[in-house]
Amino acid sequence: MVSAKWTAIGRRLAVGGTANRPPSSLRKSGHRQILAPLVATVAAGVAVGLGVAVARAGQERQRRRRTGEPHLPGGAAAPPRPTRPGPPPPPPPAAPPARTTGDEQLGATLQRMAIAQIDYALIRLRPGDAAPDAQAVHDTRKTIKRLRALVRLLEGHLGPEARKREDRALARTAKMLSGARDSEVMLESLDLLVKRNHGRLGHRAGVGRVRRMLAAESERVARDALGDPAVRARAAGELRALRERIGAWQLTGRGRSDLVEPGLVRIYRDGRRRCRRAESGKARSASDMHAWRRRVKDLRYSAEMLAACEGRGGEGERARLTRIAKRANVLGETLGEEHDLVMLAAWLEEAPRKGPKAERVGRRTRRALKRAIARRRRKLRRRALRDGERLYRRRPREVAEIARNALSPR
Repeated sequence: MVSAKWTAIGRRLAVGGTANRPPSSLRKSGHRQILAPLVATVAAGVAVGLGVAVARAGQERQRRRRTGEPHLPGGAAAPPRPTRPGPPPPPPPAAPPARTTGDEQLGATLQRMAIAQIDYALIRLRPGDAAPDAQAVHDTRKTIKRLRALVRLLEGHLGPEARKREDRALARTAKMLSGARDSEVMLESLDLLVKRNHGRLGHRAGVGRVRRMLAAESERVARDALGDPAVRARAAGELRALRERIGAWQLTGRGRSDLVEPGLVRIYRDGRRRCRRAESGKARSASDMHAWRRRVKDLRYSAEMLAACEGRGGEGERARLTRIAKRANVLGETLGEEHDLVMLAAWLEEAPRKGPKAERVGRRTRRALKRAIARRRRKLRRRALRDGERLYRRRPREVAEIARNALSPR
């Protein structure tokens, strides 16, 4: 048995020392052997208690860090922080019917999709409420792109004149929102560019000045456009008029996938032709690449909508449409980033070169940013050509067959 005088706690408390020994008349030979286990047991209990307390304190610190609750001395509980209830999130677009059969139901499903998208855009715009935020504008613009893709998909049934009329109406609505979104996108593009070139751009005072100028412009454009109830009311009016016209569509009487197959082939063929032009080096201008991007977006949204029509072809056929949509989405994001950098470069060209320092872009800053933009655009173009070759490797008639199989009644 280990004597208490040889343990750490025994040395600290001097158990067995002269000052703490019992009188000589009460000393016994086994006293030290009896006292040592007792002291060791008490010490172990104290250590366990301290360990539990430390563990609980650590858990309490982690809880405060997660919830943001401030630490108060003495372990007092922090009073709950008052929270301001925000507006409820807008509902998602209405889903198409769970199961549809027959050709008439396909047209009705697409019609309901279009009306649901317009209703969603009207909710996000909030024409009679406060100005929508940047995310609401982004959601509305995506909704307009889906509608334009659907109109092009149904061109064979609607006719070229009706397709042009609806496309122009949607373009007018998108233009009302484009200024605010473009300013926000340029600011995001600058942040990504600086993040990727932190060593070259991160410590430049001129780059920080450019960011402040873009942020101020973004706030001004959003305030002038989206803060004006009249602008939002005009956009909402265009969408309501389109909703009424869509409700009058007669999308019936066509055989199987004939309702959408010609439009899908046209969208795919146009994008494939623009991809070949880009590969050959003929599509050198930014407008050529942007036109290719629009066709890629049309293909993505068209394939997504057709894949969502349940109750028709098997899962394998719809999965092939879903893969086409995903590949088009990846390519569209690449082309979109390249186009955003084009807009940023154009803004730099138009930025003031003279005047107060806080209101102009210096020559060195302009040159450094333009070089970084050019490097990133070259990389994005190479990636777009690679992804485009993968997306457009099929012939248009093969895509038509995929759609036909996916939309045929089971």
